[in-house]
Amino acid sequence: MKHYFMSTAEVLNATGSSEGGLTSAEAGRRLGQNGPNRLEEGKKSTLFGRILAQISDPMVLVLIAAAVISGITAYLSGESLSDVFIILFVVVLNTALGVIQESKAEAAIEALKEMAAATSKVLRDGRVVHIKSEELVVGDIVLLEAGDAVPADGRLISCFSLKVEEAALTGESVPVEKTDAALDGREGDIPLGDRVNMVYMGSAVVYGRGTMVVTATGMNTEMGKIAHAITTAQEGETPLQKKLAQLSRILTALVLSICVVMFGVSILRHFLSSPVPGTDLLDTLLGSFMLAVSLAVAAIPEGLVAVVTIVLSIGVTKMSRRNAIIRKLTAVETLGCTQIICTDKTGTLTQNRMTVVESSCGDEKLLATSLALCSDAELNEEGQAEGDPTQAAVVNYANRLGLPKNELTKNYPRVAEIPFDSGRKLMTTLHQKPEGGYIQHTTGAPDVVIAKCTGYLENGQVLPMTEDKRQFFLSENKRLADKTLRVLAAGCRNWDTQPATLTPEDENDLVFLGLVGMIDPVREEVPAAIEQCRAAGIRPVMITGDHKDTAAAIAMQLGIITDRSQVITGAMLDEISDEDFINNVEHYGVYARVKPEHKTRIVNAWRNRGYITAMTGDGVNDAPSIKNADIGIGMGITGTDVTKNVADMILADDNFATIVSAVEEGRRIYDNIRKSIQFLLSSNLSEVISIFLATLLGFTILKPAHILFINLITDSLPALALGLEKGEADIMKRNPRNPREGIFAGGVGFGVFYQGIMVSLLTLAAYFIGERIENGEWRIVNSDDGMTMAFLTMSMAEIFHSYNMRSQYGSIFRIKSHNFYLFGSMILSFILTAVVIYVPFLRDMFGFTAISFKENMIALALAILVIPIVELVKLVQRRTAAKKA
Repeated sequence: MKHYFMSTAEVLNATGSSEGGLTSAEAGRRLGQNGPNRLEEGKKSTLFGRILAQISDPMVLVLIAAAVISGITAYLSGESLSDVFIILFVVVLNTALGVIQESKAEAAIEALKEMAAATSKVLRDGRVVHIKSEELVVGDIVLLEAGDAVPADGRLISCFSLKVEEAALTGESVPVEKTDAALDGREGDIPLGDRVNMVYMGSAVVYGRGTMVVTATGMNTEMGKIAHAITTAQEGETPLQKKLAQLSRILTALVLSICVVMFGVSILRHFLSSPVPGTDLLDTLLGSFMLAVSLAVAAIPEGLVAVVTIVLSIGVTKMSRRNAIIRKLTAVETLGCTQIICTDKTGTLTQNRMTVVESSCGDEKLLATSLALCSDAELNEEGQAEGDPTQAAVVNYANRLGLPKNELTKNYPRVAEIPFDSGRKLMTTLHQKPEGGYIQHTTGAPDVVIAKCTGYLENGQVLPMTEDKRQFFLSENKRLADKTLRVLAAGCRNWDTQPATLTPEDENDLVFLGLVGMIDPVREEVPAAIEQCRAAGIRPVMITGDHKDTAAAIAMQLGIITDRSQVITGAMLDEISDEDFINNVEHYGVYARVKPEHKTRIVNAWRNRGYITAMTGDGVNDAPSIKNADIGIGMGITGTDVTKNVADMILADDNFATIVSAVEEGRRIYDNIRKSIQFLLSSNLSEVISIFLATLLGFTILKPAHILFINLITDSLPALALGLEKGEADIMKRNPRNPREGIFAGGVGFGVFYQGIMVSLLTLAAYFIGERIENGEWRIVNSDDGMTMAFLTMSMAEIFHSYNMRSQYGSIFRIKSHNFYLFGSMILSFILTAVVIYVPFLRDMFGFTAISFKENMIALALAILVIPIVELVKLVQRRTAAKKA
């Protein structure tokens, strides 16, 4: 149906709607009949597909091959199939865990999508309500304004200076001016790009406002028709995940190469040492292969990338509960490096609850009338204004003076408007007067309004503006601004006839009506958050459209600046070259009277100085600066759809303190990931060293099944528990992390190295003591007691070592918080280890032997030595660091 050829009445009739919108019951019926307003997504992996993806992992294929070869050999020789069952059990368990983890990660992402779901402002039951965009149906009346993403296809039934960017559909980057008039169809159909009375899903409102009736939803929209050509952007891996995946690939290639060499050496040794070459070749081949498998299993940190992904996902979910919705995983890492936070003042540092507290005018009621009429805020049923905080403040102000907005609108209906623009710093509306003729009301920044006035009102008379009077009004503006009030000015202009088109050129020759000062109190939690930023080596920078004096007063109150010379205005910024600004950007802490394009310049200047910069924004014109920042932060309450769509993080409560909390959480997550990495790699290194040395010395210290069991515990339990560790006490007292530092920076590499050697030496000690107790003398031979004690020592040493990793440098005995997840994983690991050693049929399956109480105590004592040894190293590290400081 070609709605663009129809009149407004015909479109409403065709869609079964009215100017008051649909009823909730009818909307619910249509939603059930036609389905939600969303595009079809790509098919998700089936359960079988996920299982197949887990099994096709190279490491798992090696294990399956080992199980098959071991099974064939055991069958031919009539031996037990215990190794086969153990390996297959581990493969099944590993696959199940992988599938579960993937499902949980997907569920977490879906939950985050739900939190960040787009909403639309619609008329239902004759009232304006906010609903999820996916609940829109044909016939809904949707209200659009600058910054909104168009949620469905629709025909405009009213519009004021509306411009829509339709590049996603037409490829045309210049915004299209819209109309609500029917198009002429006498010359045939009209291309999509020329249907100026239609708006389409996927486009964005960049200027003005309008109202549309929904004509198509979901896959029936123009966007839906080309959905097969649209690829949804996949969440890329974070830099850390890429580094770890690369590390895993390098380790895999290196270890497999070593395994091939060792396999070849073992075969060569057999032929050189055997009196009759070829005798027991099958046993040698199997033994060599299983040795190579043991080394591969020990060296490759299979769970490393998975653990990091899960820790990131859990962290992101936790951040969302603290009102910081992460849209890109890379933001979590970058948050920990943030050095500069460029923040808007209104609503972020302040409460965004403006109240007019003072005025300076000739006629207060005329001033209040002008301000209320030139606003889009409306009174609700409780008599309180709803809408933009500044506009709501002036509507409430007029209401207190006995001038309710609904009565004013009835007496002075709006016939034209020029929406507020941050470049002009003005908003203008044109109204029909009851006695005939028209009156224009223009409100905005005092300095701009005063500059455009040629007269002023005094004692009911319009007098010509003089330079002295202009300076007086400017001094009044400064007087109010010095009280940290936000100042708004109003002017008017009378017209005998309605202008053909109201343009910014008409915002001249105004009569000055006066000024109002309003206050937006600082959020209670912000001063403490600013102080926390300072302690963490993060510098907050305030950006506002307010007057220089107002901005300076609030910034000094918050401790953002210490001197008024640190304030710069947008006009002053225009006079500075890019080179000079970059060289001096560190001097400025407050930017007043700025335009959106200035924000991009500010971000780029800080980044050129090498600082990791976060930038907040809410308006459609803030999108470029948010996109340019290292961390773009959109406002969840006041933010436009366009801004939210380019942001890395969305503040659900528009609160500066939430940014600081997110930085703290980002640091905690990164710290915990580093702890998990150090723990896992040191554990794997200890296994490699133990097996390698034992092989060189000619005995078997641990079998593949033993290593698999240990890795199953260390990979899936303590490593994840470490990822849930609370932040260390000094986490917000350190300077931001250097984003260019590698995985092994900050002592991680040294920790992996010495801790891996430490656990392997303790494991070898346990083996030799077990061999001595079993045979009564020190010999380098295979020993069941030695193997059992080595297994017990290594598995428990790694569990105890996970406690060491609660803090990289701090003593674990000084940590006041408790990690019950880690404690639980330790108990469970201890139970599982005890079960395989003490339950007879499992002990036989693993090839262990019953060891004495004395041997148990020695093995556990050796394992627990990891705690005092690491504590001693940490003590030396702390003292060395203190001396350097």
